[in-house]
Amino acid sequence: MRVFSVLGPTQSGKSTLVEAISRLDGRSTKFSVSDVVHLHSFSYLDEPWCAVDVNGGGDALAYVGPAMAISDAAVIVVPPDPDAAVLAAPYLRLVEEAGIPSFLFINKMDNPNGRIRDIAAALQAYCTHHITLRQIPIRENEQIVGAVDLISERAWKYQEGQPSALIELPSSAEDREQEARTELLETLSDFDDNLLEQLIEDKQPPSKEIFDLAAKVLQNHQLIPAYLGAAGHANGLTRMMKALRHEAPEFDIARDRDEAGEKARAIAGFADVKKHIGKITVLRGLGDGITAHESLGGDTVGSLVALDTKTQIDRVNAGEIGLAVKSDHLSPGAIYDSAGSSPLPEWSTSHAPSHRQKVTPTHERDDVRLSNALSRLNEIDPGLHQSQDELSGHAILGTQGPQHMRRLAEKLADDFGIEVTTEPVETAYRETISKSVDHRHRHRKQSGGAGQFADVVLTIAPLPRGSGFQFDDTVKGGAVPKNYIPSVEAGALDALTEGPEGHPVVDVKVTLTDGKHHNVDSSDYAFKMAGKVAVREAIGMAKPVVLQPILHAEIHLPTSFVGDMVPTISSLQGQVLGFEANPNAAGWEIFNALLPAVAEDELHRTIASSTRGTGWVNLSFDHYEEMRGQSVKAKMAPAK
Repeated sequence: MRVFSVLGPTQSGKSTLVEAISRLDGRSTKFSVSDVVHLHSFSYLDEPWCAVDVNGGGDALAYVGPAMAISDAAVIVVPPDPDAAVLAAPYLRLVEEAGIPSFLFINKMDNPNGRIRDIAAALQAYCTHHITLRQIPIRENEQIVGAVDLISERAWKYQEGQPSALIELPSSAEDREQEARTELLETLSDFDDNLLEQLIEDKQPPSKEIFDLAAKVLQNHQLIPAYLGAAGHANGLTRMMKALRHEAPEFDIARDRDEAGEKARAIAGFADVKKHIGKITVLRGLGDGITAHESLGGDTVGSLVALDTKTQIDRVNAGEIGLAVKSDHLSPGAIYDSAGSSPLPEWSTSHAPSHRQKVTPTHERDDVRLSNALSRLNEIDPGLHQSQDELSGHAILGTQGPQHMRRLAEKLADDFGIEVTTEPVETAYRETISKSVDHRHRHRKQSGGAGQFADVVLTIAPLPRGSGFQFDDTVKGGAVPKNYIPSVEAGALDALTEGPEGHPVVDVKVTLTDGKHHNVDSSDYAFKMAGKVAVREAIGMAKPVVLQPILHAEIHLPTSFVGDMVPTISSLQGQVLGFEANPNAAGWEIFNALLPAVAEDELHRTIASSTRGTGWVNLSFDHYEEMRGQSVKAKMAPAK
């Protein structure tokens, strides 16, 4: 089975292309993963094929890596508009990082918004590999009615809903065809000395030799060929499939790209949880393949079915795609042998989450069920990151965007029967003190029975940022017995859990200097309470201040959008550190800045908007910084 991924921005016509191609030789079978990835199994010229269609947009980018991992080649579908080339930048970058042989399909040629050369040049700005045209359009009255293949020099006229018809090369296209063909051959000659010699001697190389060289260059991922068509009218489909059939590499090259070992038996690309079925894992066979009910990954594989989820199959041979049903130990993003697994290469992993929400069950009775459901979703969703809110203990879901979060909420409701409520994650403010204070507190209680008595004298002092909490004692003469000193420290720690503004207190040193005890009424509890109250009162006298977390932002974005970032960071009260060209990605910049954590959500929204969904940011904690002016409570209070 030959497998290829179809990638590209939203509204480029990927799904239209895949559905049209899969119907060229008859019916096809479709299996969808979380309504994001759609696998189409079909036959072309009596050979089995599978097309992996990944939704466009930043919310679905996390699925692109696994799609390429189970594919032999990738087809990037782009709109016929130079101004829209930047929308393809993330996909061009990902296929280059993966090293997967790739084709470009410039779609919707029935209504282009620019010259083909201009479209290719605009795409070239985001690609280190040379993009070379394999076809040029045939025009009649400014309308594109067909295309000329630059290797075979055959001209084809589009027919609505049918394969193109072979025609004579129009005289109006001869000069353009010769110019584009010469450019193609000169580009290919960079990779073949024999072709270079023929061109120098003005000899015309045979078409077969050029086709063979083009296939070799593509399989080594040295060039990206560009084809033309209009999937909505079934134009250019046959030429695209012939290119895949004759030029895309066999499965062994894909296996080597994924760094699969000799014992590997399967790649797990995707997984989903379907109501009334359970977990379904998409597998591509490696090595000796997979047999139902045999060991894979250290446990027994359940049933194996075809992509229709109904047809039982005995095995998935090397190169084939199949589904493992109710094999809960199998998770996507891994290469499996009989005994264990190893992760896919780093290029297949997703970007950091760009959208965080605290998730709680709408009905308290679903609390445990929600925890179990989120664990299942973490196993199947490559773009989902889960953490825990340190204050409330509720789950925090990091997703690839608002649409991704909505998909998860719908899946929890539809497949798990759990309704959830989402809300923004509160910023993790802290408090500290500005000066040293000496303070005494006596804890005394007498209400029948044993009394409580503890007297402590302590000093509370600020520490440098990031120092945390320190405790010391300088008590002399046994004023506070040594066995009670740990209780004072425990009380001090309790007092630091919440400062005057309601946030944890950090970077404080507490020193116990003196005190008193009672032979009968003193206890661990009494000294813990005395230490707690003494520290709490001392904080209020030590000029407490609120600290806000400052994040380091490493923003990845196409070069054309860099100018918008400077005012964006300034508007978020941030500090621009600088930017530089990404040495590993053509047309991309790395923009570094510091900004308050409270601006995190707004930064994600702004990046998504200003970069048209192409940019992303990696955030990491940098330091805490004192807030000036209003208190946090005042800033968070609703406007009147």
